[in-house]
Amino acid sequence: MSPYVVVMVTVANREEAVKIVRSLLEERLIACANIVGPISSIFWWEGKIDEAGEFLVFMKSHENHFERLSEKIAEIHSYEVPEIIALPIIKGSQSYLKWLDDSLQPVSDYG
Repeated sequence: MSPYVVVMVTVANREEAVKIVRSLLEERLIACANIVGPISSIFWWEGKIDEAGEFLVFMKSHENHFERLSEKIAEIHSYEVPEIIALPIIKGSQSYLKWLDDSLQPVSDYG
């Protein structure tokens, strides 16, 4: 299985999504992102079912970046408990995976 992941995050609005994405791109923790929305989310919160309009961000990265990436998102994010989950990229074209490598901070930078 490949070491690459798609990290998904929901945010309150497009501006917050762009702020998070740009911050992660500047640190080369992600190679790219797709911002989708608005979407409707229905979820449990504080003991009851709640509903909100949100934006969903799909970010492509390397699994070894997840901890730093997650911490950075939590610093910026407006939610008390932000959704930050990673799904494995099972396979990808060699040219795309090479582009991911070229676009990300070297994994060896983590000691």
